[in-house]
Amino acid sequence: MKKYIALLCVIVLFFACSSSTDYDVVIRNGLVYNGSGGFPLYEDIAVKADTIAAIGDLREFTGKIDIDADGFAVSPGFINMLSWATTSLIEDGRSQSDIRQGVTLEVFGEGWSEGPLNETMKKEQLEQQGDIKYDITWTTLSEYLDHLVERGVSTNVASFVGATTVRIHEIGYEDRPPTPQELENMKNLVRQAMEGGAVGLASALIYTPAFYAETDELVELAKVASEYGGMYISHIRSEGNKFLEAVDELITVAREANIPAEIYHFKAAGRQNWDKLDEVVKRIEEARAEGLHITADMYTYTAGSTGLDAAMPPWVQEGGHNAWIRRLKDEDIKKRVIREMSTPTDDWENLYLMAGPENVLLVGFKNEDLKPLTGKTLAAVAEQQGKSPEETAIDLVIQDDSRVGAVYFLMSEDNIRKKIAQPWMSFCSDAGSMAPESVFLKSSTHPRAYGCFARLLGRYVREEGVITLREAVRRLTSFPASNLKIKKRGMLKVGNYADIVIFNPDNIIDNATYDRPQQYAVGVIHVFVNGIRVIKDGKHTGAKPGRVVRGPGWTGWK
Repeated sequence: MKKYIALLCVIVLFFACSSSTDYDVVIRNGLVYNGSGGFPLYEDIAVKADTIAAIGDLREFTGKIDIDADGFAVSPGFINMLSWATTSLIEDGRSQSDIRQGVTLEVFGEGWSEGPLNETMKKEQLEQQGDIKYDITWTTLSEYLDHLVERGVSTNVASFVGATTVRIHEIGYEDRPPTPQELENMKNLVRQAMEGGAVGLASALIYTPAFYAETDELVELAKVASEYGGMYISHIRSEGNKFLEAVDELITVAREANIPAEIYHFKAAGRQNWDKLDEVVKRIEEARAEGLHITADMYTYTAGSTGLDAAMPPWVQEGGHNAWIRRLKDEDIKKRVIREMSTPTDDWENLYLMAGPENVLLVGFKNEDLKPLTGKTLAAVAEQQGKSPEETAIDLVIQDDSRVGAVYFLMSEDNIRKKIAQPWMSFCSDAGSMAPESVFLKSSTHPRAYGCFARLLGRYVREEGVITLREAVRRLTSFPASNLKIKKRGMLKVGNYADIVIFNPDNIIDNATYDRPQQYAVGVIHVFVNGIRVIKDGKHTGAKPGRVVRGPGWTGWK
C-alpha cells in the first residue's frame, strides 16, 4: 500500500510541476501586435525564465505573475537604433527615459564607439568628461558592453564599431589619408570588434576627424564589416546643401562593399534644403530596386542636437579638442572662423548658418559658471554679452573647454510625416537615457531623450494617422532587428527572448518639451526584458536584467 501511495505522490508531483504554474508570467486578454506588421490578435502570452513559452488561448493556465492586459496593446520591446546612453547608463543603469517608452534595446556607436581604445584615447576621454564622471576600465568594445551589463542595466545593449574611433586609434586627429599599414591596422580593429559582437560599422562624417576620411577608406572598412554579416550605418557627410551627394556616397559604400547600409537620423536640414527630401527618397527607392539594402532611421522632432563644433569649420578642429581650443584663442584665427561661420558654403556642414542664432538653443555646459545660460538661445546670450553670435559661440567653447551641447532647429514638420511614411524607416532617440533627478539635472537635453517613441505612437499614429499602429510596431521591432541580424528578438514568437511591452494605445504620448525636456512619457504600463518585469504599472521596479546583444560576426556563435 505504501508503494502505491508513494507512486501516487510522484504522479501528482509530476503533473503539478508540468502544470501552468511553471509559467513565470502569463499576459492575457491583450491585443497582440507580434511585430510582423500583420493585423493584431487577442492572444495570451506565457513566459518561462527569459523566453516566450506559449502564445494562444491560455485561459486554463496561470503564472507566478498574471497580468490582465484587456484594453492594452502587447508588442515586442522597441529598438532604439541610435542611442547615446553610453555614459548615462554608467551613471544610472535603469535607463529610465527610454524604458518608460518601451525601449528594450539600446544600439550605440554613431561614429564614436566605446572601443577599441588606446591609452591616449582613454586619457583624452577622462579629461573631457562633463557632469558624469567614471573610470575607464575597458579597452575593447566588447569589454565595454560587458562592463555595462556587469554593473547592471535595465535594457539590452548593442553597438556598432565607430569608423571615427578606429581612425583616431591609428591616425589621431590629422587631416590626411591613412598609410597602407595604418589602413590595415584599422581594418584589423574593425575585424576584432565584429568578432567581439559589434553589429556593424558606423561613421559620422560631418564631425572631425571623420570628416577627413575619403570614400575609399570607408569602403575598405565596410568590406570587413560585410565579411561578418554586419551593416554600414552613417551620419552622412551632409544633410543640407550637399544632401544628394552625401546619400550617393552612402549608396556607393553599400554597393562597393556589398553591405546593407542605413542613414542615421534621416533629415533634410535647413529651410533651403527641405525640398530635396523627395529626390533623396527617390534615389533610395532606386537603389533598393537595384537590390541594395538601404534603410534609414529618424527621430520625431524638427530640431537636432549636437555641439557648437558643428557650427565651426573642420580645419580649425584638426588635431583634436585641445588644438581646436588653442586655435580659437588666436585672434587672427578667431576672425577667420567668425567670417567662415557666417559665409554660405558647400565645403562643410554649417549648422549655425542653417538654423540661425535665434534657433540655436544652448543645453549642455560643464563649467558651473556657464550653467545659468542653459536654455537660452545663442542669439539671446550674444545680445546679453554685447557680442556677435559667432564670437559668442567661440568664446563659450573656450570658456567651457567643451563642444557645448546645443539644439538646432533645422527641419520641417511636413518632412517629418513624409519620413515616417517610408516603409524602410526605423526610429531612434539620438540621445542618452536618463532620469529627471541627480546629476542629470545639471544640464538640459533635447526632448527626444524622453519622448521620441511615445511621440511616434501618440501624435503621428493615433492623432494624425500617418501610419497604422501595426506598421509602427513593425518599424520599432522586427524591422530593425532584421536589419541588425540579431537573433531571437524583435518578434513575439515562441522561443524568442521575452522582451515585451504592454501599452495603452489610447493615451501613450510624450510630455517632454524644449522648455521642459526632462519629463517622462506616459502610456507604457508594463515592460519585460529577458522575462523580468522592469516597468510595473508605469513605474520602474529597479530590475536590471539587460544583456549584451551580439552581432552576426560574434565568435561566440561558433
